[in-house]
Amino acid sequence: MQVIVIATEQLGDRSYVVHDASAAIVVDPQRDIDRILEVTESLHLPITFVLDTHLHNDYVSGGLELSRRTGARFLVGGGSEAAYDCEDPYDHEVFQSHGLTITALRTPGHTVNHTSYLIEEEGEPPALFTGGSMLYGTVGRTDLVATELTDFLTREQYHSTRNLATSVDHKAGVYPTHGFGSFCSSAASSGASESTIGQERKTNLACITEDEEQFVAQLLSGLTAYPRYYRHMGLLNRSGTAAPFRIMRPHSIDLQGITRAIQNGQWVIDLRHRSSFAQRHIKGTIGVEYGNSFTTYLGWITPWGMPLIALATSQEQIERAQRDLARIGIDHFDAATIIDDALLNEAETEGYIETDFQQLTKVVEAEDDVTIVDVRRHDEWNAAHIEGALHLPLSELLHREKELPKSEIWVHCASGFRASFAASLLARAGHQVVLISDSFHNAEPAGLDLTKG
Repeated sequence: MQVIVIATEQLGDRSYVVHDASAAIVVDPQRDIDRILEVTESLHLPITFVLDTHLHNDYVSGGLELSRRTGARFLVGGGSEAAYDCEDPYDHEVFQSHGLTITALRTPGHTVNHTSYLIEEEGEPPALFTGGSMLYGTVGRTDLVATELTDFLTREQYHSTRNLATSVDHKAGVYPTHGFGSFCSSAASSGASESTIGQERKTNLACITEDEEQFVAQLLSGLTAYPRYYRHMGLLNRSGTAAPFRIMRPHSIDLQGITRAIQNGQWVIDLRHRSSFAQRHIKGTIGVEYGNSFTTYLGWITPWGMPLIALATSQEQIERAQRDLARIGIDHFDAATIIDDALLNEAETEGYIETDFQQLTKVVEAEDDVTIVDVRRHDEWNAAHIEGALHLPLSELLHREKELPKSEIWVHCASGFRASFAASLLARAGHQVVLISDSFHNAEPAGLDLTKG
């Protein structure tokens, strides 16, 4: 038996292709199923089963389309809630795929009907696909279904994870879907890239915490904000209404169209590096640097359903960004064009200063009144923040921007990405901004006083 990992680093998730050289089983496929089919077709393997551990909250599943395309049986933990035909396996129901045996294990917690899948081949250690149940060193978060169910699901998660640890062979490999940066994780994972049941027995939060009340308190206290687009993913996955994935070439747009879109309040997104945007950008555009954080934060901050126009450095970048956004239900850009010196020279442009914490220290020492805005999450702020700073999480910025003074604003986050996004939104609203593109770990060594704890 071989397990092939298909990582989606932009969302911190993994999908899996499991095979015994005769047929393939796919676990938790993302919407862009061409990545899955590329693997199975290269191996000349039919897909016999598609398994979704749950109705996902952080991405649009490709399971339904993959099963339709291949004729594979489609098993979904919580499939009874779905508006389409699929199988909702009962606890310990067994399925056979050539030489592989699949056992469905009900593991409520991350969702009410979450299901893990144990896949075995005779004579080999089994593989346990845990979705959002047991993660590496931790468990999936329990507050995504309904507020009134969070305490109940947290307790269910505790028992589900401990049951897996005690009932499954210690040699079994553990293959979670979440926990690699996904906000579906309840707390920071161990950082491991692989694990076994034996290792999780010794290190997993649910396994090493003997007192249930202590586990519940610890888990709930560690839950942080999660992206707003999550509220739409469950609906799409229950309804099955997301269109099959495909890259659509967006309409081309010229400067006149860009200007008109900005005047109409549309979001024109500049995908260049934050330094290039800070140095010079078309007035009224929003800088969202393309990279691994792009999808999560654009999906988090953008008003849902807002048509997006992209300014990118290449056609390839446009296509990559469209693929990333399609995974969270944003099907395509309304229009796009390549941004270069020729376009910038033709347009009305502006820019702002990009600097670091050392420069901020000099300004703080020289001035009595410096407006510092920290756009990190509440948990990050509570752990440590610069004395005298204002806390305005990026996720709340659009609703609270008017609370800020009209004086110069120095914006920072943990690394510079969120601060860059925030700085562009503030500049668009008419504020004079300075972007601190620096690691927060450098703030105290630079001489800034922090409030901790």
